[in-house]
Amino acid sequence: MAVLEVNVTSTTLMRKTTFLAILPVDDLSFPGMPKKEEKPLKTLYLLHGIFGNYSDWLQGTRIERFATENNIAVIMPSGDNSFYVDNEARNDFYGKFIGEELVELTRKMFPLSRKREDTFIGGLSMGGYGAIRNGLKYSETFSAIVGLSSGLITYWAPESTNDNSIFFRQRSYYESIFGDLDKLLTSDKHPEQLILNLSKEGKEIPRMYIACGADDDLLDLGRRFKDFVIKNGADVTYEEGPGAHEWNFWDTYIEKGIKWLVK
Repeated sequence: MAVLEVNVTSTTLMRKTTFLAILPVDDLSFPGMPKKEEKPLKTLYLLHGIFGNYSDWLQGTRIERFATENNIAVIMPSGDNSFYVDNEARNDFYGKFIGEELVELTRKMFPLSRKREDTFIGGLSMGGYGAIRNGLKYSETFSAIVGLSSGLITYWAPESTNDNSIFFRQRSYYESIFGDLDKLLTSDKHPEQLILNLSKEGKEIPRMYIACGADDDLLDLGRRFKDFVIKNGADVTYEEGPGAHEWNFWDTYIEKGIKWLVK
């Protein structure tokens, strides 16, 4: 198993950025052991949560072991606190970076499959939202989405105020991320609208694995989104389990999510 830290210059972000790549390409083999078939790797683009960076998943979970056991490459970029959407005012095109540039860069660098059916996106909390939004936005690239404890704050943002002491629940912060909140629910930053757009255009909606802890403050958001997905006929696997907004839950359910992806 190779673990690489990569620094690249991004044209969509207009600066240097860093990602980690886990590549199951260097396993030891001994005489008499079956030789692993060499073919382009299935790939999961895995997004961190708010306050985090590209190293979070490697530090907080057994993602290296899960990638090895399931023979899947995992690419983990940094997303600042951007919710992985485009912001023209700041010249931060994180949505385009995740959905287009990062995919093309890593496919040039590593032996990754270029097939849609082999290309997935996932994340936790802010990254869960980023995975759902960009998985739907770039549905011609990603065939499946894993969202854990997903921060689907587009449900909250239009009714928010600046009275909350936590900055990432204040209206001013939501405006800095999503722009005009009065237009948010019909924009391409709201996952429900993206599903409606895909259905209207007759395009395939990526299959989804959605999970959240029973004691997580975001549980109602996950349930609400799950109900909408089912109502609109999309393929979703939904699970709740013991835990809150914490690494023990994410470690358990990213393993389940990866097994669901490659089954």
